[in-house]
Formats: sequence, structure tokens, C-alpha cells
Amino acid sequence: MDEIAAAATSRPDHPALITPDTTLTWAELDARVEAAARRLVMLARPGERVAIVLGNSIDFAVTYYGVLRAGRVAVPLNPGYTCDELDYAIADCQAAVVVAEQAARPKLRSSTPPCVPPDLPGPSGDLPQVSADDLAVLLYTSGTSGRPKGAMLTRAALAANHDQLDAIDPPVVGPDDVVLLAMPLFHAYGLNTGLGTVVHHAATGVLIDRFEPAASLSVIAERGVTVTIGVPGMYSEWSRQPSVGTAFAGVRTAVCGAAPLAPTDAAHFAATTGKTILIGYGLTETAPVLTTTAVSERGKPGSIGRPLPGVSLRLRAVGGFGAGAPPRAGATGGDVPWSVAADVLWEDGTASPEEDLAELDLAVADSDGTDPGEIVVRGANLFSGYWPDGRDGPDAEGWWATGDVAYADGDGDLHLVDRIGELILVNGFNVYPAEIERVLDAHPAVAESAVVAVPDDESGQKPHAYVVAALDPAPTPAELQVYCAGQLARFKLPSIELVRELPHSIIGKVRKREIAS
Repeated sequence: MDEIAAAATSRPDHPALITPDTTLTWAELDARVEAAARRLVMLARPGERVAIVLGNSIDFAVTYYGVLRAGRVAVPLNPGYTCDELDYAIADCQAAVVVAEQAARPKLRSSTPPCVPPDLPGPSGDLPQVSADDLAVLLYTSGTSGRPKGAMLTRAALAANHDQLDAIDPPVVGPDDVVLLAMPLFHAYGLNTGLGTVVHHAATGVLIDRFEPAASLSVIAERGVTVTIGVPGMYSEWSRQPSVGTAFAGVRTAVCGAAPLAPTDAAHFAATTGKTILIGYGLTETAPVLTTTAVSERGKPGSIGRPLPGVSLRLRAVGGFGAGAPPRAGATGGDVPWSVAADVLWEDGTASPEEDLAELDLAVADSDGTDPGEIVVRGANLFSGYWPDGRDGPDAEGWWATGDVAYADGDGDLHLVDRIGELILVNGFNVYPAEIERVLDAHPAVAESAVVAVPDDESGQKPHAYVVAALDPAPTPAELQVYCAGQLARFKLPSIELVRELPHSIIGKVRKREIAS
């Protein structure tokens, strides 16, 4: 029995999904999923891909879980994609059918497979048996370069992330919670951490298709939302609304992920609501959560917490000369010293931090507590590689390198530094764009910044900052360089270019590939 059917059996009359126009119980949702699944088996063969081009709606939930129940593979796609983006993803996954909302259909080309509306009219067929090891979903990652890649996630991987989160005490989400589902459901965070968590617990989800700060606060208050799942921009916008304190009075848990939350934004939100935001870190390829402050010091500024129970994590030394300093003996390869303790501390989530804190302290002291390393992980929630052949997935021992760089502080809590692909090598020294961006973003006249590598004849590479001004008149590049010089080593100082705006993804991340091209 799948989780929708289980929820319908245990809580048939409990509200499952709420929209401005509709409230669906678990029994009603199960019936609609069953009907969708029986129609889908007539449109696609077992294991074939079904592209879903729908916004945050009951139709999305019905179609997605209908695809899974039918034993087909769901491919959620952003309805805001351009014609080219949709065409690429649909062709790459070799979709047998497309389920699309009316507004997205004009962007589908004539070469697109048959497109059907969300209510899936037509004859119905018998449902197959499905296995936990079956491929469930392809999620296309935005990537830092080149075309998006489809991360292959099995049913078991999706379920494992819920089991890992369930092992946290106290639980982040429970069956009596009302969860705000404002994150896009075509994204791993909105899909599995949001909608998937609601289904897993047979809780209640409140769907919002388009985020608007004041309107969403009204929904939180009116619907009795107890859990919010969002990104930094949402919490920043909420904290500036006069009604935020009242709206969040009944919220038990506020979760933030998908991008780093500035400590100043976290502090402002706490001051206006009295709530501490739980920070999570993960990737599409990990279904998606890997670490959370729910298992560490919840209010520590800048921390992404520690690995979930059941997730093994180590830090592997990054190339170059370490954290912007001359190389130390033994710092040119292998795992950084901290990870020796990490293997003991977090191997499959079986050891207690208290039991091994002394060993961890020794390891951190040996590495000065600041040497960054690439996050390498192992766990049942990992993907099976990229579509179609499983390339670049976990190695033979189950370890997968995330491409993200972090360090552990003296308490053993992790702090994200940057992406390896964005690392800038200046005369062999590592320069992390995020460090420069934090300095620039703290300037009162700067609204936002993005730092990328540009070629340099003398140093090989140098940092170049694109800056959006917050004030008029804007600061000059020379003024900003003087400001940076007071806080950054000389080799980290960027050249600066003022721009009107920066391109962003749907979840608020700056698309550096677009500004650097």
C-alpha cells in the first residue's frame, strides 16, 4: 500500500490538501489518484516517463502520485520554462506523455509527445505491482554549467529521507501539523520535503501557487499553519510585513533551505516573530535533505547543522592551498583532519556526538577548525546517478561528492563555504566567492552581489563582482573596493561592476552562469 492509500485508510476524513477554492480529504485524494493512475497505464508503458508541467495545485499532487501508483516515472518540470527549456527536458527524458496546464501548452512544440489535461480523460487499465527500487522521479537540476541533468531518484531514496527526518527528536513535522506548501513542487525541496512530508505523515498541506508576502501571511493565519517550508527570500520578505508576528503566532516550526540564510535575516525574523528558523542543507540528488540545525544548536548563526541520522558525511580536502593560506603539511589531498572524527561521529548516524566530542575537539584543534573540505556523503537517500545511464552517481562504496565546500566549527557544526565549481584560484590560493559576497552584501548601499572568476594574465584568475545598488546615487566601484580592502586579503579583492539586476532561479539562487557568459 502506498502512502496516499495508507493515509486514506487511517485518516479518511482528515483534510489532505487545501487551496483557496478546495479542501480535499485523504479519501477524496486517494480516489482521484487511483483514477489518474488507471488512466495513465493506458497512456504510457511501465517505466516510461510522464512529464508534469503543472503549478502548485491539487492537479499536480493527483498527477504526480498517480504516475507513481501506475508504475511510471514522474518528470516534474517548471511551467515557467521557455519553449527551448521544455523541449530539451521532454526530449532528454524521452517522455511518453505530457500532462500540462493550459497556460503552458502553447510552449509545447509539435514534436512533443501527446499532451493531456490534468484530469486525464479516457479509458482506464489495471495497475501493476511496484518495487521500492523502481525509479520514481527524474528531477532536472539547474547545474552551474551546460544543460540541466536529470537526477534519478528511486521510491526507496524518497522514502529514506523521510525516515531520516523522522529520527530527529523532537520531530520537525507530525500528523497534526498544517504545512505551508509554497515552494515549487517541481523542485526537490517543495516536492519531497514539502508535499512528500505531508503525505508521509498524513498531515495537511496548504497549497500556494505564487508567493506574495502579505497574502501568504494571511493564509498562514487563516488556515492555522503550524509548519512553514521556505527559502531565505521568503523569510526576509515576511519579516518586513507588519502582520508577521500575528501570522506566525501559531507556527511551531519554520524551516529554511535551498540557499544560505544570512545571519542578519535570521536575527530580524527572530526579533519580529520570536521564532528560530531551522536551517537545512541538501541537494536534488539527495532527496534532498542532508543536514539540519534540528540536530545541533538551532540558533547558531551561519550553521547548516549536522547530518541527519542515517547520513554519513566527511569533508575531503579541496585542491589549491586551502582556506586562502599557505599550504600546511598534509593539506594537499585526502580528507581534512576533521573528517576523521566525522567518520566516527556520523557514520550512518549510529554514534552519539557526546560520546566522541573529545576526539572531535582534538581533530578540530589539529585543523584550526577552519580548513574547508568538499562535502562527501553516503546514505539511503542518495540518487542513482544521472539519466539515462546512472553516470556520476555514488561510488562502489556508496559515497558521493556533492561539490559543496564546508568546514566544521569547534562544536562540530557545519558551515557552508561555497561550490567547488565556483572556486577561484588566485596564484594557487583558494578564493571563495561567497566570502566576498558576504562582505559586499553587508555594505548599506549594496542590495545584492555575485562574484565569479575571470581570467587574469598575472594570477591565472581573479574575482569579479557584479553589484546591485540599494541606494541612489549608487556607490562607485572605487568606494566599494576601498570598503572590501578593509575586510579582505589583497589577493581576494575583486574588480567591481555595477548592474541593474541579477538573474535568479525560481527558488531565488543567482544564476551565475548567465551573468558570466
